[in-house]
This record gives sequence, structure tokens and C-alpha cells, in this order.
Amino acid sequence: MKIQPYIEKLNSSQAYKDFEQKHSDAFLIAGFFVLDLESGQNISQIDYYIPSQNKVAAFNMMSDGQTDVKILEMLTKKTPEKLEIATNIDLEALKGILEDEMKNRNMSEEIKKIIAIVQTVEGKKVWNVNCVLSGMEILKAHIEDSSKTVLRMEKASVLDYIKKIPMQQQAQKPKKEDIDKQLQQLDKMKEALQKEKIKLDKKQPKKK
Repeated sequence: MKIQPYIEKLNSSQAYKDFEQKHSDAFLIAGFFVLDLESGQNISQIDYYIPSQNKVAAFNMMSDGQTDVKILEMLTKKTPEKLEIATNIDLEALKGILEDEMKNRNMSEEIKKIIAIVQTVEGKKVWNVNCVLSGMEILKAHIEDSSKTVLRMEKASVLDYIKKIPMQQQAQKPKKEDIDKQLQQLDKMKEALQKEKIKLDKKQPKKK
């Protein structure tokens, strides 16, 4: 599934309609997703930038159909680029794209969890992806959406990220306090990925 159905579902929610009435200048800047390939319990978050406040509205879309919104401070003063709703990569296709590149690099680990954020960088849609591997390592990659090309890939120590990755949910229905805790962990993971995006911005050649 591409991100468009998530955004369309969000736009039809009462939470978004109330937000849109208060912030008519807001525009879409990112989609943030956690795909737990073991438990199947995933997380979806859609971000809108509010120019008048230089803040981000993060809409967490719950599995029970509820939508929670948080207004967050920007990590940088740079205005984020608008994200067009149409993407070339399906969320389910990320695993295959990563696995093909891993084989090319002689990486034999299995992907257990995918944490991905799609944003526009220098006019191009880029997926900033972090994966939890079976060898308890973190795989970091940047994928260009239009060409489905892996721009960068490397493995890192799990110790650098273990406190920022949402813990796997239990099979039973989570309690409210568990959901709140998970959302806090999600915010921390998103902050880490935002920092990765800022690094990517700096590495992009300047437009002439």
C-alpha cells in the first residue's frame, strides 16, 4: 500500500478537519511508518507543517481507527519541503528493495522491523529507513522514491538506537499507558530520523 490511502483516511477524520479549520496554511511534509514484521502491529504517522507557528502537527493513526495529534517544535529553522501525496514505492515493497541491496553487499541478516520516513529532499522524494536486523544490528538506508534506488546503506550498532526504537507490542490488547509510552518512543525515533534527514540535506549539492 502506498501512503495516499493513509492520508485520505486521515483527511476524512474529525481530528484533521478540526485541525484544518484552525491551521488553513498547513501542508503535508512527511509520512512516518513502523512496520513490525514479526508481530504485524504497525504504526502510521502523517506530519503537516504549520508555517505561521513553525511547528509540526504529527497525526498518529491508531489501529483502532482513532487519530491522535501532537504539535511538535521544529528541529531546524529551515522550512521543510512539501510532500506530494503520490509515491512510487509501496510500504510493503521497502523490505524487498532493502533485501536485494543487502544481498548485493553480502549481508545475510533478516529484517525484523522497518522504521521509515518519506520526505522531499532537494525536490526528490526520499525514504529514510532504519531496520532492526536479526543480528541485533541497525540497518540505515536512503531510498529514492522515483527510481526505487538505494542511495546509501550501512549497518550500525543497536546500542545507539535501542532506547529510541518502539518496543514490540504484546499479543494482547495494549493498555492506554502502554500506548502513551509507545507514542513517546515513536517521537524519539522520529527525532533521530529527522536528524538523519538534516545530515542528508547538508550532503546534497547546492542548486545553481
